[in-house]
Amino acid sequence: QVQLVESGGGLVQAGGSLRLSCAASGLTFSTFAMGWFRQAPGKERELVAVINPSGSTTNYADSVKGRFTISRDNAKNMVALQMNSLNSEDTAVYYCNVLGLTSDNSYYPLGSWGQGTQVTVSS
Repeated sequence: QVQLVESGGGLVQAGGSLRLSCAASGLTFSTFAMGWFRQAPGKERELVAVINPSGSTTNYADSVKGRFTISRDNAKNMVALQMNSLNSEDTAVYYCNVLGLTSDNSYYPLGSWGQGTQVTVSS
């Protein structure tokens, strides 16, 4: 079974930064794309950042582009999300997951959801 454990969330003021980490086990980590998702209360879970297996390519939702950076360390089976210039709309529970691709080249989560890590941005 794939195990994904997120950490690093907390309470920050608008304009501040946080770095989230995801520790993965139970998979051949370096062969899978990874992603960070977030879900705010009353809203759908959304994919905000993607990184390919080697770490050479990343993609971001427009809402976080230029502010968030996803990275991975395959030797440590870790994925990180550096979040800068945070605002209140970034408040959500953040999750990582293993990603698959549909025939239309859309990413979807392959694993079960972990407990996530809460990010709260105060104004």
